[in-house]
Amino acid sequence: MRLARLMLPLALLVSACATAEQAAPAVSSPAATSGAYTGVPIPDSPVGRKLSWYLGALAALPIPAEQIDENFAPSFVKQVPAEQINEVSNQLKGLRVVEIQRATETDLVALVQSGENQAKLSMAVDPTGKIAGLLVSPADAPTPASWGDIDRRLATVAPSGFLAAGEDCKPVHGIEPDRARPLGSMFKLYVLGAVAQEVKAGRLSWDDELTITDAAKSLPSGELQDRPDGTKVTVEQAAKLMISISDNTATDLLIDRVGKPAVEAVIRDWSSNADRNIPLLTTRELFILKGADHPKYAEGFLKAPDRRAYLEDTVDKVPTSEVETWTTPRDVTTIEWFGSPTDMCRALVNLHGMGGPELDEIMGANDAALGLDQKTWPTVWFKGGSEPGVLTLGFLARSDQDEIGVVVVQAADEKKAIPEMAAATEVLAIVRGAFGLLPS
Repeated sequence: MRLARLMLPLALLVSACATAEQAAPAVSSPAATSGAYTGVPIPDSPVGRKLSWYLGALAALPIPAEQIDENFAPSFVKQVPAEQINEVSNQLKGLRVVEIQRATETDLVALVQSGENQAKLSMAVDPTGKIAGLLVSPADAPTPASWGDIDRRLATVAPSGFLAAGEDCKPVHGIEPDRARPLGSMFKLYVLGAVAQEVKAGRLSWDDELTITDAAKSLPSGELQDRPDGTKVTVEQAAKLMISISDNTATDLLIDRVGKPAVEAVIRDWSSNADRNIPLLTTRELFILKGADHPKYAEGFLKAPDRRAYLEDTVDKVPTSEVETWTTPRDVTTIEWFGSPTDMCRALVNLHGMGGPELDEIMGANDAALGLDQKTWPTVWFKGGSEPGVLTLGFLARSDQDEIGVVVVQAADEKKAIPEMAAATEVLAIVRGAFGLLPS
């Protein structure tokens, strides 16, 4: 399972994170890569150079294993081995760039074309400059022009809760906005809230260091699980990874640092559905409950008279090596993190109200390729989540008139998996439409 992989892979290419929202940096002249693309300037940046390399590699397949190791992050190759990368890349031969739509130093989105078909390519690189995320997905869906259109299109995705609101979180438009549904990794907003409160109280600093240990490692999404034991990251670095690429190990390190009670206190303050989230699950604990000898630990947890003790005495002692992936919904109504669209609106608004450059950088590092007009919406915050049967997206944006808009979508189907790539493309279009319909 991959928590909070907003955009899942086309033909098994993995996206470790979505793209960011900043304006494109200076660009260089088009590189000559055996005709892989022509006439379109590619950013002269870490991610732009990797895009140039990959487009060139598509013209000379198969990509040798040593080149894959040199250009792809270990976390990517661990999930998509070299053979699979070549298998999928073979389907992308002849791909050319039509337009660079958005780009930062480490993330970009490009409109690409193969034959008569256009698609969107998203790429991200890790701090070492290696490819950590790569996704080729359908081009953006049409933007809905009315609330009725939004309602009709959401109904085709999955049973969904929806909220479009201002800073007060009162619905401008909503679909069951107060009904709790599974959150996936959107719960990490509560973890960030607890961290920010500890910093504000002077009990924690963004520069404090966290140490990665084997016991602290969760499973992907993310990259910290691949770093050697003893590696240190700052609180701010872990928080940014937790939000921007939904790093699960970063999340659990932060929960351990502030303590579960601190996160649970934030949930009680910000949510009308706090009881469903206590005791708080770490990402590692959720993996064990749903993926290790299922349904043994899941049933044990649900029947336990003291669930907190069951987690500490039983679940926390199960190695992650026993976790097996699953592709259909498991216990999404009983073992998850829960909240309503209104709850998540409050979480986003409360975080925004805390202020500070660190939170702006953490929450603004990834806009999920939403693509709002940057002049109208200069600030865009995002957090989403997913697992089989769950897809959530929450956005807060500040307009050029200093107005706050919030749009939250929570899709959940306990019977069948949601086709996430197609669903995410459709939901992003719905969210774009909703921001356009909010009063200015």
